[in-house]
Amino acid sequence: MNDHPIEQPIESITNTLDMTLQKIPADTYMMGSNVKENCPDDEETRHRVTISKAFYMQTTVVTQGQWKALMGTEPWEGESDGMEGANYPAVDLSWDDAVEFCKKLSVQEGKEYRLPTEAEWEYACRAGTETGRSFGNDEKVLVDYANDLGEQYVQQVGRKMPNAFGLYNMQGNVWQWCHDYYGEDNYKQSPEKDPTGPESGSFHVLRGGSWKLFFSRYSRSAYRGRFEPVGRYFVSVGFRLVRELE
Repeated sequence: MNDHPIEQPIESITNTLDMTLQKIPADTYMMGSNVKENCPDDEETRHRVTISKAFYMQTTVVTQGQWKALMGTEPWEGESDGMEGANYPAVDLSWDDAVEFCKKLSVQEGKEYRLPTEAEWEYACRAGTETGRSFGNDEKVLVDYANDLGEQYVQQVGRKMPNAFGLYNMQGNVWQWCHDYYGEDNYKQSPEKDPTGPESGSFHVLRGGSWKLFFSRYSRSAYRGRFEPVGRYFVSVGFRLVRELE
């Protein structure tokens, strides 16, 4: 089990939408909050998780340019506070929208694209760390990796520093949809190997926090958000992709 940051990325690929995806190696890690985070939520109970297969993860969230190239629509139009352009995150998207994008890209490329599981997302976000955030516990450097309280707007992707896996904006720019249904007590019964969340539910998991209504606690690697799958939350929610290895 890793207890230190990964020193450097291993392998990346680029697909037909000009997305860069980083190979994330299989490993075991401790998912959830550690005692130093002073988190009162039982739903973040720390527990061992094994990611048994390596996977590719998009280095940024899906951009407006990538969404428009594949789907031909602009759901964020008029809702983005003027933050529009090819390199801004594709936002104002429901979980259902994100899943439809994955399905269409999978058909186009003949490869399996999907949303990350909650366990995969946190593992990729931590990149070998066990601190509150992938860059440590010092909130003074938060602005180097994520939006802070003085940056109340969505930013173009890739403008902050990446984590040790080479992933940008994992925290603090836009919330990111995960595959899993949300379960408040799910960690108490979750399997150790490749957990995929509850079998049903009313909400899906969001991770990473966002610039809107920003609080530093939302940017922790372990923080869990939720929203209904058909819901759109204006400019605060986007997603990034996972692609299965061959």
